[in-house]
Amino acid sequence: MARGIGIGDEVAITATVRRRVTEDRVSVSIPSYNFPHSIIDHAKVKKGQQIELRGEVTRMDEEGGRVTVDLGPLVTIDIDKIRLVEKYKPPKRKKPLRDMVD
Repeated sequence: MARGIGIGDEVAITATVRRRVTEDRVSVSIPSYNFPHSIIDHAKVKKGQQIELRGEVTRMDEEGGRVTVDLGPLVTIDIDKIRLVEKYKPPKRKKPLRDMVD
């Protein structure tokens, strides 16, 4: 199981282009995700080419080793198929939530 990945982190998934669906959309195969998925093609990729999809982790399943990533639709895949891009950093507060009482 990949360590250091948590909810809110930006992760990358390597997908393989399967075929062109329309002029501006391609069908991709995501490892360990057994449903069809298509994306808008900005770079004019070809069949068999590897592309990187990025999204945020929204849910983690500790027992099964699966994570849910927001790629537009939610995609649930094995944790060993993703790569950490950027850790989530919570915003810092400039002033306290409540006033200090003397």
